[in-house]
Amino acid sequence: MKRRRFLRAATVSAATVSTAMASTVAAAPQGTQKKVHYKGKKPEKTALFSGAVSYGNLLFISGKGAHFQGDIKAHTKHVLDEIEKELVNAGSSMNKVLKCNVYLNDLKDYQAMNEVFLGRFGAEPPVRTTIAAAGGIPGNSLVEIDVIAYI
Repeated sequence: MKRRRFLRAATVSAATVSTAMASTVAAAPQGTQKKVHYKGKKPEKTALFSGAVSYGNLLFISGKGAHFQGDIKAHTKHVLDEIEKELVNAGSSMNKVLKCNVYLNDLKDYQAMNEVFLGRFGAEPPVRTTIAAAGGIPGNSLVEIDVIAYI
């Protein structure tokens, strides 16, 4: 029953974010285009997905994981550092993050992840959703995080 309520709430949350983003895109000035933010030069081959994309002043950072041996604290710190690099590269910052999704490999890591997470987004943190990924996280990461920010 708890899981059903959680899934229903997650679906409503996703629908709300989608509606808000659609409104923002519709209200964007004419001529606004999607821009991919590369760290370094553009890859020669088409990538599977982009690490950071903006539209107008909205910035979307793809999920970042930690693909090395370590505990949840080391993985969380690494992921947040990588997100911060992407934000700065695109002209944003941790303080400008509006929405954060956290995917844990195991919900038992929730408290330890929070210890590292606390304060990384400034005094007024973004809204956040945290879930345990049912099938695990690709690449054996203990945590994956994606964000939406503004520039």
